[in-house]
Amino acid sequence: MDSESRIYVAGHRGLVGSAIVRRLQRAGHPQPITRTHAELDLTDAAATDSFFASERPTHVFLAAAKVGGIVANNTLPAEFIRDNLAIQTHVIHAAWRAGVRRLLFLGSSCIYPKLAPQPMREQDLLTGPLEPTNRPYALAKIAGIEMCWSYNRQYGTRYLAAMPTNLYGPGDNYHPTNSHVIPALLRKFHEAHTRGEPVVPVWGSGTPRREFLYSDDMADACVHLMNLPDDSYLPLLGSDESVSGRFEPPLVNIGVGQDVTIAELASRVAAVVGYSGRIEYDSSKPDGTPRKLMDVSRLSQAGWRASTGLDQGLRQAYADFKASLQA
Repeated sequence: MDSESRIYVAGHRGLVGSAIVRRLQRAGHPQPITRTHAELDLTDAAATDSFFASERPTHVFLAAAKVGGIVANNTLPAEFIRDNLAIQTHVIHAAWRAGVRRLLFLGSSCIYPKLAPQPMREQDLLTGPLEPTNRPYALAKIAGIEMCWSYNRQYGTRYLAAMPTNLYGPGDNYHPTNSHVIPALLRKFHEAHTRGEPVVPVWGSGTPRREFLYSDDMADACVHLMNLPDDSYLPLLGSDESVSGRFEPPLVNIGVGQDVTIAELASRVAAVVGYSGRIEYDSSKPDGTPRKLMDVSRLSQAGWRASTGLDQGLRQAYADFKASLQA
């Protein structure tokens, strides 16, 4: 991307999209193309086509999605598969029609099988059953990877899929039931600390292991991938399996390569918040996938590593949460 590039960030108000906008602005792209949902409904094919035809972006970060935690995924499975399929289908197709040079499709580590070998490699895609609590969302994201792959094969596009591990950071959703684990814990421990409550209940057994990536690090990785020279970028686009005989999807994991148990995470969140009460785990609630650790060797070979440690990131995320209470 250079000073003449027209960069569209789909989903710029979300955790992922807002971090990408901040990173682009620091890199000398002060005004990437953005639209709010009210201005452009990406589930509307005609509106999406019209937008691409008029704006003619050269690069697209596809971060727009319907997202949520276990409760939201369990409660709204039809919306999670319907809306995500619609958004990515319309954007990817419109990008091809408009001649977009590069597109980065953002997904999630939940695309990998529930019991995938650890750490999870890009080649582990489609090798086993998915975690049922977020299968509709995961299937939509898998379809997006296949759509990028198919357009690359048929039309010669240069579309890449990036799968971040669990994200947290500025602009997160701190809803008490519909948020992901870190923002949910930050809110829960903050409220318990404020009210002087002696016990904080946490869903599940506390034993599952999860990897967490600070959102600004994720954005830095995305911009790094989009800026790679062709000799480094094109090999990431995979191959036509019917020709190569190899399963090589256009897919790159984005993570830190280290994980912690939910119990360890809860203790570290409590420490950041200053909560000194007891933590109780409710094993009647679902744990989800036992472990989700990314193999990030492909990203490392492309020249990128995360720089924000978990404790530092938690402090920054907690500051953002407290600021959101004053907004």
